[in-house]
Amino acid sequence: MTPKYLAPVVLLSVLYPCSETVEYSEEDYDDTTVKQMLAPRSQETDTTEILNNLLKEYDKKLRPDIGVKPTVIDVDIFVNSIGPVSSINMEYQIDIIFAQTWIDSRLRYNSTMKILTLNSNMVGLIWLPDTIFRNSKTADSHWITMPNQLLRIWNDGKILYTLRLTINAECQLQLHNFPMDEHSCPLIFSSYGYPQDEMIYKWRRNSVAAADQKLWRLYQFDFMGLRNTTDIIKTTAGDYVVMTVFFNLSRRMGYFTIQTYIPCILTVVLSWVSFWIKKDATPARTALGITTVLTMTTLSSVARTSLPRVSYVTAMDLFVTVCFLFVFAALMEYATLNYCSYSSQRHSSMGSNTTNYSALNVRPPPHTIIALNNSLYWQDFEDTCVYECLDGKDCQSFFCCFEECKGGGWRKGRLHIDLLELDAYSRVFFPTSFLLFNIVYWVGYLYL
Repeated sequence: MTPKYLAPVVLLSVLYPCSETVEYSEEDYDDTTVKQMLAPRSQETDTTEILNNLLKEYDKKLRPDIGVKPTVIDVDIFVNSIGPVSSINMEYQIDIIFAQTWIDSRLRYNSTMKILTLNSNMVGLIWLPDTIFRNSKTADSHWITMPNQLLRIWNDGKILYTLRLTINAECQLQLHNFPMDEHSCPLIFSSYGYPQDEMIYKWRRNSVAAADQKLWRLYQFDFMGLRNTTDIIKTTAGDYVVMTVFFNLSRRMGYFTIQTYIPCILTVVLSWVSFWIKKDATPARTALGITTVLTMTTLSSVARTSLPRVSYVTAMDLFVTVCFLFVFAALMEYATLNYCSYSSQRHSSMGSNTTNYSALNVRPPPHTIIALNNSLYWQDFEDTCVYECLDGKDCQSFFCCFEECKGGGWRKGRLHIDLLELDAYSRVFFPTSFLLFNIVYWVGYLYL
């Protein structure tokens, strides 16, 4: 074959395989896959070389820019959940992802990869801030299945370090308005050893975020929001930057309404039943009074189990105490009524045996006067009064049985209560006073 025809044949033989490659997409996919699998090998090598070079002369014991300027730590917090809150132990539990960002010029590198995302194995090889939570009682890091830590290094030396923590933090609850109280529980953190002139903490913009509250374990509380602050505290070791996040909580009253308030109110109302029982039914009224008193004693003890042993009076203590006094007063009302009834019957029996003193011109036994809050009760024994008022005696100081004496000026402006009708008075006084107390109590604690 002449060279004139050999060239076209060679050209066709070269182009034919290329046309087959274009026609079958599977071969094209295989070639691309091979290229993608081969690419990370060079990146892996580059990353290893970068890290080896960065750590070759790196001293993790020294903070960045030591002796030159303070290290600035930008802080972010993401709240996974809050709760439960313990009123007895004065603490609350919080689950957070705590993120810190700073610049370490010693970790700058030149590469096409702008960010190195590393796991917890790298965390112990570089310098980290010595951040502590000042009001934490206990704190745990999450280690399953691997330590929940993230480390990212930018090519300009920027470091991002995050970790997940569960903290039991102290919260000094002020329980004067319990169970209608509101609290701001703090989460306080700062550096342990670096003062302000060596390390400065700063909040990033929108630096505190929270997850969906449906998964939070705030059984007795409602989450009302949060706020963050920055303060400087002065100590003998220097001035430290202290960062604080306040979580505002408001207590729900549903549990305490069902367990304490409603039973106390019903017990007080039950004690009023004795006012409609005949005063002669001593066993029934006594048993009812003692039962309600013991019930209130039990309720007051149960109400205190949800509280620490504080020395001041809480709102619930006030309510339970007043309810106890109402129940106790209902029992004392019958004791007073029974005593007065017995005294009246005894005087009546004595009056029936009194002889006629008119012939002897002798004064009969004086009328009985019972003082009750500047009130007088006159037990009238007109059947024994058979003589006239003595001359020269004032009806205000000497009692007799005539109408002009009984209706004299000494009776004006005085309230007269018949103690034998004490039940009738109690049926009005007890419910009215208890209703007024509830109005003042609930308006004062809920709206004032």
